[in-house]
Formats: sequence, structure tokens, C-alpha cells
Amino acid sequence: MRIGVLGCGHLGKIHIQQILELKQWELVGFYDPNPEVAKIVSDKFGVKNFSNIDELVDACDAIDIVTPTLSHYDCAKKAIRKSKHVFIEKPITNTVSEAKELIELAKEAGVKVQVGHVERFNPAFRAVVDKITAPKFIETHRLAEFNPRGTDVSVVLDLMIHDLDIILSVVKSTVRRVSASGVAVLSDSPDIANARIEFNNGCVANVTASRISLKNMRKSRFFQQDAYISVDFLEKKAESVSMKDIDENTSEFSITLDPGGNKKPKEILFDQPDVEPRNAIRDELDSFFEAIASNKRPVVSIEDGTNALELAHTILEKMDANAKIIANQE
Repeated sequence: MRIGVLGCGHLGKIHIQQILELKQWELVGFYDPNPEVAKIVSDKFGVKNFSNIDELVDACDAIDIVTPTLSHYDCAKKAIRKSKHVFIEKPITNTVSEAKELIELAKEAGVKVQVGHVERFNPAFRAVVDKITAPKFIETHRLAEFNPRGTDVSVVLDLMIHDLDIILSVVKSTVRRVSASGVAVLSDSPDIANARIEFNNGCVANVTASRISLKNMRKSRFFQQDAYISVDFLEKKAESVSMKDIDENTSEFSITLDPGGNKKPKEILFDQPDVEPRNAIRDELDSFFEAIASNKRPVVSIEDGTNALELAHTILEKMDANAKIIANQE
């Protein structure tokens, strides 16, 4: 299947490299508006540099959009209107209305659209996602050292949105209430933010994101009835601690817990699954092909990307409202 890449920044180069190593894709070429960057990429990978977007779109069956967020909507609309399948990096668009318009366009065109929430393909998350069945409390920390790349948007859209997508994928409920606060430190938009998300099924998520930290961290913890699951997205590690009633099969060497009262003693089970080292970007591009070839819903659908963006914008609105309250008190 023929595919073209729009955008050859840091992530675009990675996408080109991975597509070249996936035999099911034929990389037709790429387009980048910066001629110097385009020449470097063309020379390095031996891939055709198209002179404009339209020529590239016309030559392909699918388009991989790895451009700055502000251009996602225009690029995707151009490709979808020509009935091309689209892979689009996160966040799906700059505004929720743009994302919802793309949903309708994709339905009309009958094409697949997958959003690049790559953490869904993180091998550590995939190793334990089946154990996350009914979380009641979730805590996430996504901390990064400052990097000017990505500061064109708030830390909520740059970093936190990864965790918002993960949370929405495992909590099977709608959002009831959101509270949030954030601070701009080194850029013009918030660099550190915290949000509390309450769902109608009673689950609560406490989400923190920062791009001004001294060290990198990407950890999530999921608490549910008789179980605790931890995922380290950065170190690619996962573990789960679960409890079950003691029975005749319980070994005398097992670790047990007596909750007291009328509750039965529990056996504590520890599990650190082997996490297979895999390239998450390659896996998501592979799954994009499978969604098209098998005519099935993408792992991260256009609706998923829109839901994560909508929640991110709700958080941004709450942060702005909270900042105004603080300013009025000063």
C-alpha cells in the first residue's frame, strides 16, 4: 500500500525510517516546506521529495501527517477529501470543532483515520492492559526536561494528552467533572499542569504533566478492587499486585493479608510480566495498515483522538478559569 509522509521534523524522520522497514508499506515520498530539511531527508533516506502536498496526496493510498499541530486539520482535510486513509499525529487537531468536522468527512469518504497516541502501543502498557478492568483511582505523572520543541501548544496538548487517551481507553464511563490548574514558567502557555477528572462510574483520575522538570518520568498507577497495576512508560516496565481469597490451593509460603473484621483473609499475588522490547511507532504504523487492509476500526480511532482532545480542552478551560480567580484575588 502506497503511503506518503507530510512533515520531516524530528518525529517525521522517525516515521520515514520505520515505514521503510515495514514491508507492507511502499513509501512513495514526502513533502516538507523547508527545502533545506527536505534535501537532507531525501539524501539520507533515498526517498522522493515532492514539490507540494497535492502531488504527494494524489500519488498515495494513505497519508501520514507528522506536521505541527496547527496544520493537522488542513492537511487531513485535503487528504480525506481525496479519499485517502490518514494517520495523524496527536493531538488530532488544534480545536475540537476541527476534529469533529474530520469525523464527518472521514465517514463521507469511507476512509480510515488513526491518531498517533503512541502510548497505546507501549509494550509495558500492552503487557498489563488486560488486567485493568474496572479502575477506581488512577494517578499519572508525565514529567519532561524542557525542550523548545512542542512549546507551540500547552503542556496539556503536548504531554498530558497521552495520559488522557490512556485513561479514556480503560475507564468505560463518561466524564462528570473536571478541575485543573496550570502555570506558564518558561513559555507563553502552561508548562506544568494538574487535573482531577471524575467519572460518572465513580472513578477518579489525578493527572500531572510538566515540561520543566529536572528528570523525565512517565508513570501511571491504576487502582481497582483487589488489584493495583503500575506502568512505567519510559522504562518499559509493568507490575501488578492482586489479592484473592485463600483456598485449599494456597501455599503455606504464600504472602497473605488478614483485613480483619468479617472479611476473609487474602492471598497477595505479585506479577512482573516480561515486556517484549518493541518499537511503538512501528507497531502503530503496522496497525494502521491492518485497519485499512482488514476494514476494521483503528486501535486509536478518530473518535478516540477527538475525545482526548475534547477532555484536554476542558482541562485548559478549567485552568484558565482558575487562573482568573487567582488573579482577581491578588
